[in-house]
Amino acid sequence: MVEEKKFQPYVPADKVMPEFTVVSIVLGAILAIVFGGANAYLGLRVGMTVSASIPAAVISMGVIRKILRRDSILENNMVQTIGSAGESVAAGAIFTLPALFMWAKEGMGNAPGLVEIGLIALCGGVLGVLMMIPLRSALIVKEHGVLAYPEGQACAEVLIAGEEGGAKASTVFSGLGIAAVYKFIADGLKIFPSEITYDISAYKGSGVGIDVLPALAGVGYICGAKVSSYLFAGGILGWLVIMPLMVLFGGDAVMFPVVDKTINELVAAKGVSALWSNYLRYIGAGAVACGGVLSLIKSLPLIVRTFKDAMGDYGKGRTVSTLRTEQDIPMKVVLLGVLLVAIVLWLVPAIPLNLFTALIVIVFGFFFATVSSRMVGLIGSSNNPVSGMAIATLLISTMLLKATGTVGIKGMTAAIVIGGIICVIAAIAGDTSQDLKTGFLVGATPKKQQIGELIGVAVSSVAIGAILYLLSMAWGGYGSNDLPAPQAMLMKMIVEGVMGGNLPWNMVFAGVFIAIVVEVLGIPVLPFAIGLYLPIYLSVPMMLGGALRWVLEKRKYASEKDKTNTVQSGVLYSSGLIAGEGIVGILLAVLAIIPAGLNAKGETLYVSDKIDISSIVNIGNIGGLICFAFILFTIYLFATKDSKKK
Repeated sequence: MVEEKKFQPYVPADKVMPEFTVVSIVLGAILAIVFGGANAYLGLRVGMTVSASIPAAVISMGVIRKILRRDSILENNMVQTIGSAGESVAAGAIFTLPALFMWAKEGMGNAPGLVEIGLIALCGGVLGVLMMIPLRSALIVKEHGVLAYPEGQACAEVLIAGEEGGAKASTVFSGLGIAAVYKFIADGLKIFPSEITYDISAYKGSGVGIDVLPALAGVGYICGAKVSSYLFAGGILGWLVIMPLMVLFGGDAVMFPVVDKTINELVAAKGVSALWSNYLRYIGAGAVACGGVLSLIKSLPLIVRTFKDAMGDYGKGRTVSTLRTEQDIPMKVVLLGVLLVAIVLWLVPAIPLNLFTALIVIVFGFFFATVSSRMVGLIGSSNNPVSGMAIATLLISTMLLKATGTVGIKGMTAAIVIGGIICVIAAIAGDTSQDLKTGFLVGATPKKQQIGELIGVAVSSVAIGAILYLLSMAWGGYGSNDLPAPQAMLMKMIVEGVMGGNLPWNMVFAGVFIAIVVEVLGIPVLPFAIGLYLPIYLSVPMMLGGALRWVLEKRKYASEKDKTNTVQSGVLYSSGLIAGEGIVGILLAVLAIIPAGLNAKGETLYVSDKIDISSIVNIGNIGGLICFAFILFTIYLFATKDSKKK
């Protein structure tokens, strides 16, 4: 309590400024949809999402300060609070729910409706916010100085720096504009291919490639050289070691799941990438599952301590403070809200759960909301193992459902829905914690922020169903080359494996033991395993982005502040690249489903076909590589533009 009284936020508790306004709600809601859509597209492509808090804060400052001429740091904070919820809702939904679309495509059931997707996301999001509220005093206030909440602090610094000028906003907008034009030229006009691949004939079974897209370079830069190198190392092991060994030792063998061709015949017919899609990704899935479990095991002491602290905090009767900066949504409202969501999960026909499975959601939900809220305080939202929590949930819930007689597609659907809600709960609880830390530092009103989070969740939940349907229709469905949906594919395989026993377990266990070896060597398992699971075409551009950041970090600077400013400018620009490509990815998805007449054969043409000018202008693979090099150069340029003046 002494620590709490000593700390003074940027805006004192006795000062009242515009905060929860119509402008902040509308702008925050728009950003929640935009960043939710952008992250949905990115996550379905590469299996990763990127925190939206800082880009949302920067865009908010650009709009509110420069265009609307309003001046309130608390209003800007409210915009990023509402806006960042979209990213977390998207992450929870895309890591699990596309599995339902894949089963529908296989004729095993019906695709989820818009109402079902919206309710799943909404219930998970509301539970995530409500279950985090009682933890705010314990984690944000009492442990201030102990738990860092890195993104929350960074966002607070950006907001406070924004009081002095809007250069950072222009950097994000520049990245957004450049990536939007680039993406439209590559995947809209199709002047050059966005994916360049090469099968190495002299080293049979191996292949290399690169997706020359700005978002991947941006992700690599934001993750940094270490994480990018772990991803790349996983790709090298898969594509340049395991796959060539398959051809060398088993070229004439017929292996499940391909039962009509030998491995050599499969490579001859469909190329090296067929080895990845039919075999390697099962090994990668085993590695990712093992990585998720290992991360949870290592966190057990933290989980137990967090759970104990949270229960202690629930038990204490807290007096309601009159200070603006200490007001939360009342506990009675929180408990009533949790009860209401539980009833909705149980009784609403659109959600395929019963009383037993609804109880599983509430128990697991509180447990993982508690874990997630503390873990992001220590390691940041970007490293929060949400997929690991979802994997643990799916394994346990699928086994429980199977044990109680709920089997087949009904049991598998219920398991994915439970996993989807838990995924959203964990992601939103972590995001809410970071946002409340930002608010604690700048002097926001917690109660208003919590209401803002709920608004962001509601808006994003309404939009996410439409976004999932749109992307599925436009890009050939989930599990295709354009939308591999790696995390959802993994969740689908786990549920099918537990429920039906139809996984190629030898390959899965090979991945498990690779992950154990990697763990013994002291290498972070999850990024390495994800690199093994994803095509190497995705990890190569991320490695280049990470290497560029490493180069910038190793340069000589006049001061540590100059170095930090340079690296952060690159982060802001890279955030813009991700947002720009994601937004145009959704625009192209819209164009791909709008009819635009018939061709000579009487087949339906779409707007996306009309704007394709690849038959007229095409600069080929070399042109694509040059364009990607230009993107890397722009990151360097925007990162170093201020340091060059010194």
